[in-house]
Amino acid sequence: MNIRLHKNATTTPARRAYIQSSTLSVAALAQELAVSEDTIRRWKRRSTVEDRSHTAHRLNTTLSPEQEAIVLALRKTLRLPLDDLLVVTREFIHEKATRSGLQRLLARHGQSRLAVDPKTETPHKPFKAYAPGFLHVDVKYLPQMADETTRRYLFVAIDRATRWVFIQIKANKTAAAAKSFLAALHKACPIRISRLLTDNGKEFTDRLFGTREQGASGDHEFDQLCAALGIEHRLTKPRSPQTNGMVERFNGRIAEVLATHRFNSAQDLESTLLRYVWLYNHHLPQKALGHATPIDAMKKWYAENPDLFSSKPRNRPGPDT
Repeated sequence: MNIRLHKNATTTPARRAYIQSSTLSVAALAQELAVSEDTIRRWKRRSTVEDRSHTAHRLNTTLSPEQEAIVLALRKTLRLPLDDLLVVTREFIHEKATRSGLQRLLARHGQSRLAVDPKTETPHKPFKAYAPGFLHVDVKYLPQMADETTRRYLFVAIDRATRWVFIQIKANKTAAAAKSFLAALHKACPIRISRLLTDNGKEFTDRLFGTREQGASGDHEFDQLCAALGIEHRLTKPRSPQTNGMVERFNGRIAEVLATHRFNSAQDLESTLLRYVWLYNHHLPQKALGHATPIDAMKKWYAENPDLFSSKPRNRPGPDT
């Protein structure tokens, strides 16, 4: 019989079988085998000679079974990384959930690793390392709410080094709107912006879209403001959205928020997006940042290179405070 005994076992399978078949008293057996009477009673009550599992019958978990089911459903449907799942769980399900507890929950149910789906996901190359100040900018269409007559546009900027994000919602996608967004970005960003990367949309450039023959003239409103602020404006190659992939990936996060929420009004949508960006900047650890949040990465850069900043980065209060 191939049986693995517990390291503290005081009896062998043969002795256990002898205890179960013996007619001697508990005290007599304990004295004969030099074990405690509790050991004799334990094996007298059992019909097998194998050690039982020492795992607790009820695991001491923070989440209830219903909450665990919700977390597992979020993991499966939204494919959230562990750190993102932790933030969502603390925000909406249980504020005292721990990262290690979520890891154990996912491991118990075989969801500790997110398998890549080749039909919907493709491996991506890491971005070239830059110091803070190189920002990617893009515009995303927003769904039209019931209280709106036209759809609005989400302007997004993300810093390549720290993953810090800034957004604004505009009524239209014009050069004036892009210029207004850049002015607000320059005021809000504690980093000295040195470069901006945008696509070839008319809101950003007068370069002839779709061809390399005509370059930007520099007379566009957005280019003029970039020049006034000392910012180098770079354009992606025509028909190459992957060049601006960093902001495109963040737009994918925004798309998930839009797909998984029901908004009552335009103001409700805007408040939700602003709150998500605040959570992203202050509470969502990024794997690319060594599991630090964007604001923590920004503080680390500031401590080592304060000359890259126009102001000291600080934690900002949430939209609800």
